[in-house]
Amino acid sequence: MKDPRDIISALRDGHPVEAQALGQFIDQIGQGAFTDAQIASFAMAVLLRPLSPALRTALTCAMRDSGCVLEWGAGPVVADKHSTGGVGDVTSFIVAPILAACGLRVPMISGRGLGHTGGTLDKLEAITGLNVDQTAEVFQDQVNDIGLAIVSASADMAPADKRLYRIRDEAACVPSIDLITSSILSKKLAEGAQSLVLDVKLGAASFLTDAAAARGLAEAMVSTAQEAGVRCHAVISDMSQPLASAIGHRVELEAALRVLHAQDLTSRLAQLSVALAARALILSDLAHDPEQADQMARRGITSGAAAQRFNQAVIAQGGGDVLSQFERSCPSAPIHDAVYAKHGGYVAAVDPLALAEIVAGLGGAKMHPKDQMDLTVGLSDLPSVGDRLETGRVIARIHARGPIDADLIHAVERAITLSDQPVTPPPLIFQEVS
Repeated sequence: MKDPRDIISALRDGHPVEAQALGQFIDQIGQGAFTDAQIASFAMAVLLRPLSPALRTALTCAMRDSGCVLEWGAGPVVADKHSTGGVGDVTSFIVAPILAACGLRVPMISGRGLGHTGGTLDKLEAITGLNVDQTAEVFQDQVNDIGLAIVSASADMAPADKRLYRIRDEAACVPSIDLITSSILSKKLAEGAQSLVLDVKLGAASFLTDAAAARGLAEAMVSTAQEAGVRCHAVISDMSQPLASAIGHRVELEAALRVLHAQDLTSRLAQLSVALAARALILSDLAHDPEQADQMARRGITSGAAAQRFNQAVIAQGGGDVLSQFERSCPSAPIHDAVYAKHGGYVAAVDPLALAEIVAGLGGAKMHPKDQMDLTVGLSDLPSVGDRLETGRVIARIHARGPIDADLIHAVERAITLSDQPVTPPPLIFQEVS
């Protein structure tokens, strides 16, 4: 192709760029061409001068086509779900099994955590022996046999995104809607998804704290996915407090299993998981209206079918039986200490960032790529905004590797604010884009 500086300068100055030229540029990135400085300049140009919708779709498809693209052939619809991330978000472990139990194929390619946002793959690896690195052939065979698999992206899947993602972070270009959209969707398109539900987080523990920005990202991702031939629907959901009643890899996984066991169907985690699954069922033409879709999703849980699908997937990927032998399959931290409410009241706020920092301090988060994580530590039994607490009730349980001191307990107490007056919790879903 011609000099990459021509593409970079054209994007920087707002001049027209042909989709074919942009595609060649991205293909070269995937092959290892260009310097990091040139790629960083490209990312900065896109950040400062957003792309047209057509060029954003071209960028996304070019990133998809920079590596292998899975083909599924005839059979059930291939569906997936993606969340932009937050604290206590383990909907993937509930939504994917529900969809598989309802007859869809769910090839979920997930990522790892960095900072306060826990990664789906890291949480799965709290299960002893589980392997998230699978060949494309094994991955597809498992999805066709069981209905789902949750794995990491192979080295030859969207390689341009892998390189661009790293440089975007180093060059402070992460907030670009075009680059976020193309990064997320390129992997979903490469895995062969035919329908896709997006969960865009809004609130203190998400990277989007502005409602207009969250709406803009949701609209960009939905329109780009649809232009690329994928049925897509997005919800904008609350991340002003932890989604689950737990923070930490093992304890979040346990919270998801409680939902799959139908032991917890009223929590925010359960409600959002059912809502996301229901929307995927409608997109995939398995349900005709929201009421039918909701009933199907809930029946997937209460029948035990979703739990069985998840367990089968875990065993197929080398893990143990998490349904009947959870404690054996997922070793826990050696110390569990409760924190009690010093006085009664209504929960006015549960600070997700403060609690996530506490878990990070216990060793349960990766603040830098080379950090080692303790997958057993965390916080559980957390309340939700609006809950009524009595004096002496457990407001958190600390799972730790070593002794728990008074400062740690006080930090947990400070993160949970009580009010004497009843508190109305925020809506779980703010908006939807379809």
